[in-house]
Amino acid sequence: MTDNITSVGGGSRPDAGVSALQGRTGAGAPAETRGKTTIADGVVAKIAGMAAREVPGIYNLGAGMARAFGAMRERVPGAGGGGAVTRGVKVEVGERQAAVDLDVVVEYGVSIVDVAGGVRTNVISAVERMTGLEVVEVNIAVDDVHLPDDEEGQIEPDEGRVR
Repeated sequence: MTDNITSVGGGSRPDAGVSALQGRTGAGAPAETRGKTTIADGVVAKIAGMAAREVPGIYNLGAGMARAFGAMRERVPGAGGGGAVTRGVKVEVGERQAAVDLDVVVEYGVSIVDVAGGVRTNVISAVERMTGLEVVEVNIAVDDVHLPDDEEGQIEPDEGRVR
């Protein structure tokens, strides 16, 4: 089965750009090949971000500064906290292929090698299943390890208020 898939954005990969996989058209062609499907880079990034977060041992995505700015942005009403899903995710989408780069924070005590393998498997499976694009690589940068006592220093919103 061929589908007319077009990526929006493109990158520096050899097959990157905006074009379509051509299928048969016209009245004699199967219904699923008539027309084209456009997939934006942001869609692939959201799929990859959600798939990475599903893997046990992943605490968060994004490098330190990106997480800090994202946390501030999420607390400001109307500032568009929707970018949290794609924080730490970069994608390059070509005509038929995609490449994913992830910045992750893992939980202390987990095997980073096992977590990275699980992330690659989950991201590739989700992106290929949902988009039909071939994922050629998933590069993972482990930026931090989340320690159990890291949360002690964080003040809850009601803590510290004078009543």
